Amino acid sequence: MKNLSILGSTGSIGQQTLDIVRAHQEDFRVLGLSAGGKNLELLAAQIEEFHPELVSVPNADQAAALKALLSAESRKRTEIIEGENSSCELAAMSKVDTVLSGVVGARGIKPTAAAAQAGKTIALANKETLVAAGSIIMPMVIEHNAKIVPVDSEHSAIHQSMAGFRTKDLKKVILTGSGGPFRKWSREQIEAATVDDALKHPNWAMGQKITIDSATLMNKGLEIIEARWLFEIPASMIEVVIHPQSILHSAVEFVDGSIVGQLGMPDMHLPIHYALYYPERKASTQVPALDLLKLAELNFEAPDYTRFPCLRLAKEVAARDDSAAAVLNAANEELVYEFLNRRIKFMDIPGYVEKILDLHQSVSHPSLDDILEADKWARQASQELLGAAVR
Repeated sequence: MKNLSILGSTGSIGQQTLDIVRAHQEDFRVLGLSAGGKNLELLAAQIEEFHPELVSVPNADQAAALKALLSAESRKRTEIIEGENSSCELAAMSKVDTVLSGVVGARGIKPTAAAAQAGKTIALANKETLVAAGSIIMPMVIEHNAKIVPVDSEHSAIHQSMAGFRTKDLKKVILTGSGGPFRKWSREQIEAATVDDALKHPNWAMGQKITIDSATLMNKGLEIIEARWLFEIPASMIEVVIHPQSILHSAVEFVDGSIVGQLGMPDMHLPIHYALYYPERKASTQVPALDLLKLAELNFEAPDYTRFPCLRLAKEVAARDDSAAAVLNAANEELVYEFLNRRIKFMDIPGYVEKILDLHQSVSHPSLDDILEADKWARQASQELLGAAVR
């Protein structure tokens, strides 16, 4: 039996992880849960069902509100901790084998680092951690004999395709993406896109932030940076290919010309299930089966860097060894939330991200403190630019 801590348990990835745990209670035990304060009712229900030993929330008010929702038995059985570093404590619990990181954004950096330093297996769905701090996190993983098993469907596919092979066998990595809801839209149509338009992903059911990133193709750009660190390859070896059906989740091409990929339905239960059971394989009712006979066609296209400038910006940053990736990630987060709150237009996202990158004085080979400072600076710069635009 594997003992789990789940970071971001009330989010999309967290809930799907608990679907798998619920279906395989003989194999998994939940010892820790962490979540933000937006859905305390759901978190309370998860505590009542899974009986974790430790639960983390961001602040004392949320901890008090959560306790009020729990039964007397759960209040005795489960310890509630709060504060900025409480999720780090949960990620480093001594009895935990695997930490599932399903939090959104740069908030995942510190708890992932804590899990790495504690030598855990990290089922990583939080791509922003490696985007902003891959140069710090990956050496930690090696030093402390930890392990990262990716949960992103694309990186899970590459991980599976690479099994039994070495990096030196690679010619390139092929990152596939659906193209999002605006794949066939003109530049003029995209400029007029609304929040509701951008949230209509053609294939995947995901959280709002990643859905907007998929619409701008920033998500694919962030995946280039993540893949660079995760698989220890230069960005020049990573190619993005648009695949509207989202059946081939990604592939690798070897130096002998062979291409090996992983196919499956567009459903996150599969990569989560793979990461939780790795290195074993087990059947699950939670993973939908792919019937090849029902596939009408599989199409592949080159991405359009003009209509989707976020992909261009991320690809340029991926080739750098400085703090620019942390700035790209943080600025994008801030601007996506501004768009979701209907304060800026869709194409303002890449426009402001590029301005902030131009303003940033990059730090070569940054430390973790440098990365966190760059993250903070980019968020402040985003708000200052937006405030100046409003004035």
